[in-house]
Formats: sequence, C-alpha cells, structure tokens
Amino acid sequence: MARLLQTPVRTGALALVLAAITWAALGSAAAQDAAVNYPSRPIRIIVGFTAGGGNDILARLVGQKLSESLGQAVVIENKPGAGAIIGTEYVKGQAADGYTLLMGASGAMTINPAVYTKLPYSTQRDFVPISMVASFPFLLLVNPATPVKSVAELVAYAKANPDKANYGSSSPAFQLTAELFKQRTGAPMQHIPYKGSNESLGAVVANQVLVSFVDAAPAAGQITAGQVRALAVTSGKRSPQFPDVPTLSEAGVPDMEVAFWSGLFAPAGTPPAIVGKLQDEVRRIVRLPDIQERMKTLAVEPAGNTSEEFSRAIAADIERWTAVAKASNIKIEP
Repeated sequence: MARLLQTPVRTGALALVLAAITWAALGSAAAQDAAVNYPSRPIRIIVGFTAGGGNDILARLVGQKLSESLGQAVVIENKPGAGAIIGTEYVKGQAADGYTLLMGASGAMTINPAVYTKLPYSTQRDFVPISMVASFPFLLLVNPATPVKSVAELVAYAKANPDKANYGSSSPAFQLTAELFKQRTGAPMQHIPYKGSNESLGAVVANQVLVSFVDAAPAAGQITAGQVRALAVTSGKRSPQFPDVPTLSEAGVPDMEVAFWSGLFAPAGTPPAIVGKLQDEVRRIVRLPDIQERMKTLAVEPAGNTSEEFSRAIAADIERWTAVAKASNIKIEP
C-alpha cells in the first residue's frame, strides 16, 4: 500500500520537473529568437548628465553609428542629476531586453560605490557591462607663478609649506585622485571643493589653490596659453596631446596610474547574445577613423574592450577607490 501511495507522488514530482525543463527551454528559445531579431524597434541610450558634456557627446557618436549598422533609431535621453545617480537608477529599473542602455561614466559606476554610504543601485549586481567606449587621464596643474616646476618640487613645497598647500576638486573622482596622490607622496594638501571642473581650473589660474587634477579637455586652452603649468599626466603613457608632460610614474610617483572612462551598460539579465552583439558593435565603432578623430578633439582615448574585460576593470576600480576613500575617511551621505 505504501508503495502504491508513493507512485503518484513520484509521478507528480517528475511532471513538475519536466514542466520546469520545458518552460526553461521555451524561455531560452524565446530569448535566442529575440536576440536574433534584435533590434526590432528603436533603442534608447540614457545619459546621466546634461546635453553637451563629454559623456553625452560620446553617447551621440556611438548612437549614430549603432543606428546606421543596426537599422534602428538610437535615441539619446538625458536624465541628469545627483552625480548621474538619477539616470543610472532609472536604467536599473528598465526591462532587460537591450532597448534601454546606459552610457555610464566611471564616476557614477566606480567612484559613487566607493564614497556613498547608500546608493539606489549596485554597479556589479544591477548592470551588465557591454564595452568601454573611451578613457581619459587627468592632468596635475599648478599656477606658473608658483615656485613649482616638477612633481618633486610640488611635494617638497607642500611639505615645507603645509599652510599654503591645498588642492581644488569638483567631484569625488578628482578628490580621490588627489587623495591617492597624497597617500603615494605624503604631501599634506587640504581639499577645497568647487562645483565644476571649470571652477577648479579657474582657481588654479587665479592662484587660489596650489594644485588641481583636471581632465584635459577643459584645461587644454589654459595650458597652451601658459595660464597653468601641467606637471604630470595620470595615464600610464604620455598624452599625444601633451607629449612634453611626463607621467606620474616618470615623475617618481609609483602606482599612480589613473584613467577614467565612459562605457555602455545594460540592465542585469539582458540576454548574452544581445550583449555580445552590442559589444562587437561598440568595439567596431571606436576603431572607425572618423570616430577616432572626433575623440582626439575631445582629448579622450578610444577603448572598446569585451564585456568580460570591462567587468574586471570595474571590479578593480571599485576595490581601489573604496580603499582610497576609506584611508582618507571620505564618505557621502545621500
């Protein structure tokens, strides 16, 4: 009797397992069909900053080429605010079907997780990286009127004149870069916050702060005009735009290679076939001569890595900047 009673239970369990396998197979087949037909309607790329900025320009460059090759309109939507948190959170909540993407900047994707005590998204849990689009270093700038003509002289001056040693920054990315420089050199510099890169750059021009780390695009004109002096670049190799400016490594500061970036992301759960298709397209696009020439005018380097490579770079960045923020006791309460 016991054996007879067990038989329907086993049969029912087997039916459930078979049903689950069938539904999984159907779901997988549907996902594959969607990927094969992708895209079948317009794609949106969300930018967490206002129109006209570097991240926005890169999104429009990539979007235009994607539209040409994929045969669907690619619409750029700007959702600025809260250091790109608003736009990033918005994309997190969209369907994982490849039709809403994010042009994410390293500040939102790797710096924010390092400094905010609470974020409405997790870069590694809520998004799948597609490909890095472009990267760029920072320049270490001083006013030409200061008695500082090299990184070594800057460090010596800051140690000898701690009351005059300060730095300007306009976001956590610039602040953490300066704090990393302090950790690597022992230079005792105080932080002076500004609202934007142009303001922190202007503070160096006006000799209101001793130094500032600034991205090359807004600083190029002042460097050429002699209004500021570039002591070093944070990249691993010299910038083609400023070939006479040494890297920080060449200037004697070890383990100080810093590059920030913009890259394309999709909500977590997006089918791998769609991610792979977009990854291959981005890698192709950033190698186009006209795109490379346009990026040169923006003072950024074309990137174009794989999704896996991008994911590893993000993990390394988050780990690094979290350690810097912790050592410098930098926290931002939302």
